[in-house]
Amino acid sequence: MDKLEDITEFIEELSEDRRVPRNIRALIQEAVDALNDKKQDTTVKLSTAISLLDEASNDPNIPSHTRTQIWNLVGMLESLQAEQD
Repeated sequence: MDKLEDITEFIEELSEDRRVPRNIRALIQEAVDALNDKKQDTTVKLSTAISLLDEASNDPNIPSHTRTQIWNLVGMLESLQAEQD
C-alpha cells in the first residue's frame, strides 16, 4: 500500500465513527470520495480532501479528539502534496 491509500483508510475509519456528528462525518466521507476519484489528478484530489477536512475541523460541534485526528490527517495530506510538487 502506498501512503495515500493508508491515509484514505484512516479517513474512512474516521467517517464511520458514530461519536462524530453526522454533518462532520458527511464532510469526511466527501474527502474520502475525492481521494478515491480515479478521474482526478492526484494534486486535485489532495487539495479537495484538505479543503473538506479543514472545513470539518472548523465546525464548532466537533469533538476535540476528532479535530486533532483531522489535523494530523491534513498534515499527512499536505506532506504528500508537497512531494507532488
